Amino acid sequence: MQLHASETRQMAVTLLRGGTPNAQVARQLGVPVGTVGYWKHTDRAKRGECPGRHQPQCPHCLNSPLDAEAYSYVLGLYLGDGHISRYSQHRAPNLMITCDDKWPGLMNLAEQAIRRVFPGNKVCRVHKTGCHNVKVYSQHLECLFPQHGPGRKHERRIVLEAWQQEIVDAHPWEFVRGLIHSDGCRVMNWTTRTVGGVTKRYEYPRYFFTNKSDDIRKLCTDTLTKVGVEWTVLARGGDPFNVSVARKASVALMDAHVGPKH
Repeated sequence: MQLHASETRQMAVTLLRGGTPNAQVARQLGVPVGTVGYWKHTDRAKRGECPGRHQPQCPHCLNSPLDAEAYSYVLGLYLGDGHISRYSQHRAPNLMITCDDKWPGLMNLAEQAIRRVFPGNKVCRVHKTGCHNVKVYSQHLECLFPQHGPGRKHERRIVLEAWQQEIVDAHPWEFVRGLIHSDGCRVMNWTTRTVGGVTKRYEYPRYFFTNKSDDIRKLCTDTLTKVGVEWTVLARGGDPFNVSVARKASVALMDAHVGPKH
């Protein structure tokens, strides 16, 4: 490998410090542009000017600011259709929220909320068959989502920490929206009634939240009760996995604050 004289390197460093672009220095001195880039990097490192490794602040363990409203929504999404995993070749774990391609508006909301919770991290979408995973990498995911653990959520205890419960209490509708947007739906039910000898069909809207975890369903129903929504449990096949909201006034509340997926 050809070595460049120390005078050439020093001249390059002088030009670079003066603001001359790497490519221009390379042409002027007749050296590869990659070599010039390396000289610039090592010179900046010696002077302590390199930015160093990206270290996002953690709202929980480092007490940096947290967008509590967005976090309440993302927490609901995570408890429904989200999970945290870590690949051996990656330096940080990742949070993935699975969003059905039928609901592009919901996918946009999820991405926007995650960006607000992790403003210093990149958020991306990974395409899967029929859906996208909205994903973010962070060393602090387990700080912000301590419910993470081995196994499926419905097979382990899910309890909010005190600081999380304070956020949900302050932004209950965002939490409910996250739960419904992940493991819930708004449907049109129908029934028939005989009026004056004539059978008429009646349709009415209804919300469902379906989750196998007793703890997560309780978090949902406790929050619904706090915001004045009446609910019932609808068991199917003997399994009480469905939380139903069907009363007219409660559906109106849900429509005002949650609405159907879109």
